[in-house]
Amino acid sequence: MSLVNEQFEFLKDVSKLINKAVEMGFVITGGELQRPLEMQQLYMKTGRSKTMNSKHLKRCAIDLNFFWNGELTYSIALIKPLGDYWESLHPNNRWGGNWSTFKDVPHFERNV
Repeated sequence: MSLVNEQFEFLKDVSKLINKAVEMGFVITGGELQRPLEMQQLYMKTGRSKTMNSKHLKRCAIDLNFFWNGELTYSIALIKPLGDYWESLHPNNRWGGNWSTFKDVPHFERNV
């Protein structure tokens, strides 16, 4: 599948994720989708990222801001049902809250 088609399928799943989150009572704002190489290098240098192989570089990752009862939350317990839902949509979908070494709760990606 071409990268454009992967990005298209990824965004279709993102729309399903957002709709599911709203059904669950979350308010969502957008975080980061596209990330230039220079920004990724800066994130690596400052420790904000652990890889130069970020799916943001291919526009196949998104960070979302989840608000619960008016407060921004990074609670794994609150967001895990959405992470599980995300991963159920496609076998290449991964949620950063399920990573073993580095938890990135607002991060949703498609491995391409």
